[in-house]
Amino acid sequence: MRPRDAVELLLLAAIWGASFLFMRMAAPEFGAVALVAVRVGLAAAVLLPLLAWQGQLGALRRHAGPIAVVGLLNSALPFVLFTLAALAINAGLSAIFNATTPLWTALVAWAWLHDRPAPARALGLALGFAGVLALAAGKASLQPGEHGISPALAIAACIGAALCYGVAANFAKRRLTGVPPMALAAGSQLSAALIVAGPAWWWWPTTTPSAGAWTAAALLAVVCSGVAYVLYFRLIARIGPAGASSVTFLIPLFAVAWGWVVLGEPLTWGMAAGGAVILLGTAIATGLLRWPRGGHLAPPRR
Repeated sequence: MRPRDAVELLLLAAIWGASFLFMRMAAPEFGAVALVAVRVGLAAAVLLPLLAWQGQLGALRRHAGPIAVVGLLNSALPFVLFTLAALAINAGLSAIFNATTPLWTALVAWAWLHDRPAPARALGLALGFAGVLALAAGKASLQPGEHGISPALAIAACIGAALCYGVAANFAKRRLTGVPPMALAAGSQLSAALIVAGPAWWWWPTTTPSAGAWTAAALLAVVCSGVAYVLYFRLIARIGPAGASSVTFLIPLFAVAWGWVVLGEPLTWGMAAGGAVILLGTAIATGLLRWPRGGHLAPPRR
């Protein structure tokens, strides 16, 4: 990885870590569905002109059906779930549960595509999910908070969102291999916008959101979806999917930092320990750390 790639990877992690902060800031005034509508609608407005400029609108039309499924599973539904969670738990905790996405991707691949993991990776899956259970058990209060959402429901929403990402990744692998990444990114945001448009109209806030909430929503859409997708797919082209996906391990660090700096959210020892176990299990399950015959963990060969 060249220095430029490393800088862009850190920038992408900082941007996606900030998305959990912006959801915390805007969700109380917009509500989950309306905020997601703003996010995906503006993101589509950013990405579609880029797609047209690259001459790839034809790819979007040819694969409109499967791309719409990805829009539901990879944007509309998980975005709503994470935004609901933002009403009850802090940004860092949401980001830690988001980091389980590779675990769910591997589990879905095992169940659906019969992509059986090697024993070491199966151990990584078990370790990662043990971390999820331990972290959830310590935070899963059933008492509803200020916005009527309990921490237990918020944690379930985060896990459901990560599962959606895992299903979407395997569906895209099965049905959309070879489709230009920008067509998939722009099309998924457009289809997600169409999916949530009706519910957002129905649940649009009766009180006009403040300028601060609108700013957070705009940053969430333009920077955390539009700009971030451009960075992400550029990294895939330069360092490959495995290298680009390592951003998953950096996002919680930035989310915790943003939450602490901007909102004063604390990082507890329980969060740190549970997050470390989840990330270690994910690193083993995805092959970022391999377990050779000698029994010692080592980074994968390049």
